[in-house]
Amino acid sequence: MSANTTNAVDIKNLSVEFRTDSGIVKALNNLDLSIAHGRTLGLVGETGAGKTTTGLSLLRLIPSPPGVITSGEIFLDGKDVLTMSEKEMQSLRGKYVAMIFQDPMTSLDPVMTVEDQIAEVIALHEEGTHQDAINHAREMLELVGIPGARGNEYPHQFSGGMKQRVVIAMALACNPKLLIADEPTTALDVTIQAQVLEMMKGLREKYDTSMLMITHDLGIVAEICDEVSIIYAGHVIEHGNLVDVFENTKHPYTEGLFNSLPNIEDRQAELKPIKGLMPDPTNLPEGCAFCDRCDYAKDICFKQKPARTWRNETHYVECHLYNEKNIGEKVIGR
Repeated sequence: MSANTTNAVDIKNLSVEFRTDSGIVKALNNLDLSIAHGRTLGLVGETGAGKTTTGLSLLRLIPSPPGVITSGEIFLDGKDVLTMSEKEMQSLRGKYVAMIFQDPMTSLDPVMTVEDQIAEVIALHEEGTHQDAINHAREMLELVGIPGARGNEYPHQFSGGMKQRVVIAMALACNPKLLIADEPTTALDVTIQAQVLEMMKGLREKYDTSMLMITHDLGIVAEICDEVSIIYAGHVIEHGNLVDVFENTKHPYTEGLFNSLPNIEDRQAELKPIKGLMPDPTNLPEGCAFCDRCDYAKDICFKQKPARTWRNETHYVECHLYNEKNIGEKVIGR
C-alpha cells in the first residue's frame, strides 16, 4: 500500500492477536480504516469488538506480550508507524496524536497536581522553562472550562466530569493533529456528557483536529462525527457517511444496533435486542462472524466470508445479501 498523505490515518488489513495461556485471542482481523484531515470518524461496536485495540494500535501501545500485530499497515499523516523506533513513536505521541482514555480515574496520577501532569506533556514536546509549561497548562485548563487557579489541586479534588476535562486538556496541550477519544463520556452523567461533547466539537473546529471517536453510542456519532465505521469481531463490516449508515443501513448488524435503541416517537414500542453474543475471539466462525446472530443468514454465510460491496462512492458493506446477484435489491429496510 502506498501511504495516502491526504489522510490523517490510514490502516490497511490490520490484524492483532493476544497470545494467552487459554488460546489466541484474535482482536483485530484485517481491519481497514482511514480518516481525512479535519474529519471525525465514529468507530461503533459492542464491548469486545476491537475498538480500543484499534486506538492503541495507532499509538503502538498494544501491551506486548501478549499482544502482537501480525499483519497490516498503519500510516499517520503518511508516516509508517510500524517501522518507527520507540524514540520516534514517543515524539509522535502527544505531539501529532493524543488519546483520551475511557476512564479518567485511571488516566491521572493521584499524587501529582493536575497542572504538573499537563505541564509534563508540554515539557516533553515544547521548548521553554518549567514555569512556561505551568502557564500553558493553566491556559489549557481555562480552555476546557476549569479555572486556571485550580491547577495546583489534585485529581481527587475534582468531580468525574472535571477529571475528564483535565484529561482532554492534557490530550490537547500540544495541539495534536489527531485525537483518539475512547468512549470519553461513558463515566459522565447526561448533562455533563453534552457539555463535554460540545466542548470537543468546538476545540476540533478551532484547531482543525482529525478525530477517531470510539463509542457504542450512535447518538454521539450523530452529534459529532462526519463518517462512521461499524466494527464487529475486529473487522469493519459497514462504513459510510452519516446519511449512508443512518438512513440507508445495509448490514443486518447495523440494523440490529438501530433496533436496540428506544423509539422516542412510540414509547410503547418494544426494544429489539440483537440475539446471542459476540463470537468467541479465540474461535471465530469460518464464514461471516455475525452469521449465528443474523435473521437473514443463508448457507453461504456460515462457510464463506463476504466480500466488500460498494453501494456508492462513500458507502460499503460486507454482507452476502449484497453480492453481485443481489445488487440493487432493498434487502433490509431502514
